[in-house]
Amino acid sequence: MIVVGGGLGGLGVALSLTRRGQRVRLLERAPAFGEVGAGIQLAPNCTRILDDYGLLEEAKSLGVVPDAMVMRDAVDGTELTRLDLRHLEQRYGYPYLVIHRSDLHGLLLRACGRAGVELITDAQVTSYENTDGGARVTLASGETHEAGVVIAADGLHSLARKLLVDDQPVSSAYVAYRGTVPAELSRVRSVDLGEVVVYVGPSCHFVHYGLRGGELLNQVAVFESPKALAGQEDWGTPDELDAAFAETCDFVRDGLPFMWRDKWWRMFDRDPIMNWVHGRIALLGDSAHPPLQYIAQGAIMAIEDGWVLGEHVARNRAADGTVDWDAALAAYQAVRPEHCRRVLSTSRTWGELWHLDGAPREQRNALLRARDTHDYSFVDWLYGPTALTPDQEPPMFTPIPLTSADAEVPLTVAEGDAA
Repeated sequence: MIVVGGGLGGLGVALSLTRRGQRVRLLERAPAFGEVGAGIQLAPNCTRILDDYGLLEEAKSLGVVPDAMVMRDAVDGTELTRLDLRHLEQRYGYPYLVIHRSDLHGLLLRACGRAGVELITDAQVTSYENTDGGARVTLASGETHEAGVVIAADGLHSLARKLLVDDQPVSSAYVAYRGTVPAELSRVRSVDLGEVVVYVGPSCHFVHYGLRGGELLNQVAVFESPKALAGQEDWGTPDELDAAFAETCDFVRDGLPFMWRDKWWRMFDRDPIMNWVHGRIALLGDSAHPPLQYIAQGAIMAIEDGWVLGEHVARNRAADGTVDWDAALAAYQAVRPEHCRRVLSTSRTWGELWHLDGAPREQRNALLRARDTHDYSFVDWLYGPTALTPDQEPPMFTPIPLTSADAEVPLTVAEGDAA
């Protein structure tokens, strides 16, 4: 098999398939394997898979298992609601974990090496095509690679996706700044590193949590860019960062100087598509379903994709080791696009809910304050066991109208559109 892309999704599927007896060659376009960014949140639907791979304890040793997830209002700093993550672990059987992206990437890379995945760098794929009984990729060097199946984990700007749909990334007009703060600085000493905290505000939000056993405080500041809305090319700049958070509480504003100001991430997703398989070429991860980050499921979906495909390879593998790839890919196609459609749609509207202002903000805050800490109705569909067949996909939550908070603006949290 060939896997294109050495990110979290590509490494995850390479490991999953190797565990199921497949010979896997992974092609990474960069000259070396690596991951950019800072922290990443792994809910129980991901730590369950890491445990199946025998990697959970190592992941826990590299990250932090927090006690609570807390949502606060970014303007006045007051607490709106929280999840008891220790109780959540009891409910789902696996912990909620936060970890540095590079640490998770390194963990998967080492596991792939131990499993025997052939890891090739400086391999930029420029075309995909099906062949009789398999598929072929061509590199920028002119070199070709053929296999029974090609898995395209080639990211937001996927070349393989063009085989299935003629679309483009969708700009949200939001931009993210990231930064980490060393534990010895006074800002970290004032923070409970046992909490994952998000401050939600008008057209902005701010997240922080501990990393590497409490050695670092990870911070993320996200805001809507006026320049992007105006159609300007140079958008998301540091002056916009400071302006976006000017009316937020002291704690949030005090965190802005710790952001990396020479790099920012413009936030794109794509509209959901329901067909990921073209002959013996299949999409995986962001090539199929790049989401906005509001429910922290992007990398998790990619890791789930790889695990599901590996399970269907095992179910369609004969005694002599041959795999009915058409059946395995059909089973993968039958279950994953609908789940990921839900996540993409939910992520978009959850972001809208975070960023409300005026009367809708007050409605949202009232509903969140009334929520029971141990109410899991909005996350059961995400955090439970990953479905292998459509009938195993759990039902969505029951929507709650914002107007039930006895305010005047008729906005509604619709099924499939909010977490």
